This record gives sequence, C-alpha cells and structure tokens, in this order.
Amino acid sequence: PGTMEEGVVYYLPKTQIEIQVTATRVTYTPGELCQYANRYLRLQGISAQPSEHWEINGIKVNTIGVPDTQKAYSIKVKDKMVTSQVELTENGIIKAINTTAPEEEKVSKGKVLPKAKRVDPRNFMTEEMLMAGSTNKMAELIAKEIYNIRESKNSLTRGQADYMPQDGAALRIMLNNLEEQEKALTEMFSGFTERDEKTFTFYIEPEKEMNDQVVCRFSKKLGVLTEDNLAGAPVYLSITDESKLPPANEEAKAKKKLEGVIYNIPGKGKVTVKTTEKTWFNSELPITQFGETEVLLNNLFNKKVNTRVIFNPTT
Repeated sequence: PGTMEEGVVYYLPKTQIEIQVTATRVTYTPGELCQYANRYLRLQGISAQPSEHWEINGIKVNTIGVPDTQKAYSIKVKDKMVTSQVELTENGIIKAINTTAPEEEKVSKGKVLPKAKRVDPRNFMTEEMLMAGSTNKMAELIAKEIYNIRESKNSLTRGQADYMPQDGAALRIMLNNLEEQEKALTEMFSGFTERDEKTFTFYIEPEKEMNDQVVCRFSKKLGVLTEDNLAGAPVYLSITDESKLPPANEEAKAKKKLEGVIYNIPGKGKVTVKTTEKTWFNSELPITQFGETEVLLNNLFNKKVNTRVIFNPTT
C-alpha cells in the first residue's frame, strides 16, 4: 500500500475481536501473632496458613480494524480526477479522500497505581513490647496498645481528648496517624492481604459464526491461562451473524464492472463472552467479515464536484 506512479494502493480493514480479561491475584500472609487473634482481639476464623487465589474482575470486548490483505485496491490518478489526496493509516488502511480524517480518540488506559507500602508494625512498638520475654506477653501488650489507640480515636472524634487539635486539618492528620498505627499492629494478629490486578488480552479474527469457542481458561489457583491449558475452566466466545443481508448476486456485480473507490459495508455480529458461572458480555458489534463491499463511482470525483470522504479505519 502507498502512493505509486499509477495511483494509490490501499487495504480495506477486517475486524478483530479484542477480549480483555482483568483478573486480580489475592495473596494472604498470616500475622506472626495469629494464634492469639481470638484470645486478645476476639478475631475469629484467622488462618495461620498463607494462601493465594485469583478472581476475575471483568471482561471487556472491543473491535479493532486490521488490514485485510485479500482486499487491496488501487485508486488510479487521472487528469480529470481529483482523488490524488488519499490518506492512509500507518498500516495502509484507507482513511480519507480529499480531506483529513479526524484524529481517533485514544482510549485512556487506567493508570497503574503504585502499591501502597506496607508499614512495619515494629515502628509503633514500645521498648516493653520488643523486650517481652515471650510471644504471649508481646501479644498481650500489643493488644492493649491497640485498645489504647481506639480509645484515643474515640476521644478525638467526640471532642473529649485532653489535647484537642486547633483545626479540622490537624484533627484529620492525628486520626490518620492513629488509624495507620492501629492497622499495622492489628495485622500482626489478622495477617494482611495484597491485591495485584493484571489485564490479559486475546485477539480473535472471525471468518464465520462461532459457537462456544474457547478463548482462554481461568483457574482460581493459577489465574488466566491459554486455551490449551486444561488446568482452568474455559472462557467461551460465541459470534452470531445478525446482518440478515440478502445473498450477493455475483453475476450482476460482475456485469456492472463499476470503477471507483471500493469500501466496506460492515455486517453485525452478536458477540457473547461467558464462563460456566456468568455471562460477561452480550452485545452487537460491527463485523466487516459479515458485510459486503460497495463502490463510490468515479464520477463523484471529477473536477466539477468537490467530494470529500472519511472512512472508519476500524470497519
């Protein structure tokens, strides 16, 4: 594709289905005082064993246009024609004739937030706690400190503290510091959980209807897997042709032999993505493979007519 002496060669796009699976890895690490969680803080069901599992957050489905190398056409440049200004995408798909296509809106990808650093609970432990003669004694002292922090928070919020801050901002700073201390010390009993979110992207190019094709697999233990990894349960993709276009009369088309700019009229496909437990996506999307091509006649581009055309590079 590109500009040559005899004209401009371009591709038409075909549709790829882009499937984005967002999953979170949840890692639990038990606290070093977990065996005393029920005795001193009345926290029940606290596990002493580390664990890891995955959860699916969501599945997004988009269509993107890629060059269809089976649909390469040329626009011949003639003296009486004004189709010399042809704009192509970087990969050769036609975008515009005699004008400039508007810039595509870039889909903003969510910012990856930096992981919050876990505060070391020993930063808030007194000498008495650190020098305790046994783990049991340390747990008892830390539990007392947690209750003291809670009392301090209650006194501040009720306005009953001996030394009340001068304004609301100072009060918020004091409460935040107390909450940070309480959280860090409580995690020594309850353990802590880390959540790490990841997005996995898969591309499918439908040439015909599909019924429950396996795109990928998902395991609560291993996360998102490739379609051939049988350790996970399948994520299915189904595509139904909803175009209802009458069958093209190829003989009539051949007789016309129309000359001009060939473009796509996309069809519609009903796209469904599901697992055995849930349907994650169910909607109609434009799919060029289910449509047909038409032609903009050459007489639209003679010097008497100021024709400008913008094409959708996705369809």
